Amino acid sequence: MKFIIFLLLGSGLPFVCLAQSDLSNLFDSTASHQPVLNTYKGTRIIMGHSTETLGKHELDFRVDHRFGDLGGEFGGVKTFFGTDNSTDIRIGLEYGITDKLMVGLGRSKGSGVQSQLVDGLVKYKLLTQTTDNHVPLSLAVLGTMNVSCMTASEDKNSPVYFQDGTDRLNYVLQTVIARKLGDKLTLSLSPTYVHRNKVAYMDMNNMFALGAAGRLKVSKRVGFIVEYFYPFRSQESKDYFSANGIKFYNPLGVGIEIETGGHVFHINFTNATAIQESQFIPETHASWLQGQFRWGFNISRRFTLGGKKTWKK
Repeated sequence: MKFIIFLLLGSGLPFVCLAQSDLSNLFDSTASHQPVLNTYKGTRIIMGHSTETLGKHELDFRVDHRFGDLGGEFGGVKTFFGTDNSTDIRIGLEYGITDKLMVGLGRSKGSGVQSQLVDGLVKYKLLTQTTDNHVPLSLAVLGTMNVSCMTASEDKNSPVYFQDGTDRLNYVLQTVIARKLGDKLTLSLSPTYVHRNKVAYMDMNNMFALGAAGRLKVSKRVGFIVEYFYPFRSQESKDYFSANGIKFYNPLGVGIEIETGGHVFHINFTNATAIQESQFIPETHASWLQGQFRWGFNISRRFTLGGKKTWKK
């Protein structure tokens, strides 16, 4: 009997040792795979989203504003370089359900064919870059929907003639991929799909676009940011609108990102007049070269409704 017990213990000892070794490796692995922090300071870059999400139980109150043209026909001294005008304004509330999942609701003026937009968004962070490159990049997916509350046109040929409620809806699906290179530089790509239920004649209900952005850290709380979107509009659509005196431009923005405690503040310059992706990607008609760019700002104020504050790093 003693021999059998000794045999069982002896045969089980390697498995116990192996299990302890595996458990130790697991803890060591977890400790080494630390997440990269502050890929971007906020959930937005300039026009589009970053890979960042709100922390669990964080509430973000946002105000986004775009002024009028600095130069050109509608800018200059007579409009105090666009400050007298606003092309778009959005006020929204966003909430972190978990550290990786956030939702949001907002209302914007709109600066495109449609106006008076109410929007909702869902954003989930699938991957977080780690300091040891076990996960080499961060990845988030975004879905948004907005509905126009404007008065419908009575002209059946108008793009804002809404035969039913679904004509007022627009959708955006986006994947944001980012990598922080060292301590100062972040680069990201944003493959984007835009669907608008109702568009003008020869416009596109479905459009793909590719966004690219970067952030250069200047100090602990300040960074320089740049963002660009390239919409893939068909040549037939371009030719039709060009023949009718309408030209489309690719949205380009530059700015400064500043963090002050619970605030993230952006000062930016962009030729995009709209704030919603469903508008600034397919409907930007302003050109940097003609002075048709504007300054704007994004203000983010976070509140922690429960648990530990996570914004102050």
